[in-house]
Amino acid sequence: MNKYELALVVNAKIEDDAREATVEKAKGYIERFGGTVTEVEDAGKKKLAYEIQKMSEGFYYFIQFDAEPEVPAQVEKNVRIMDNVLRFLCVRKDEA
Repeated sequence: MNKYELALVVNAKIEDDAREATVEKAKGYIERFGGTVTEVEDAGKKKLAYEIQKMSEGFYYFIQFDAEPEVPAQVEKNVRIMDNVLRFLCVRKDEA
């Protein structure tokens, strides 16, 4: 198993409950495809470098997980079509 990190930028204009549900849904995708979520870091509300869908702020979340090499592609495929996710990035973390 490899270590991965999924970074999510979530819409800042939605309610707290909807934002938490969005993060839980992303975690659910990781677990559905055989990954194990190890940590979720809420980095809070930050100003975006440029406007995305006429928004200048977003909530940042970093989800660390362990998974087989094919899992991140499946997770990205599902996160890509989620409402309220402005941007995402899934990267493999070094073992160092």
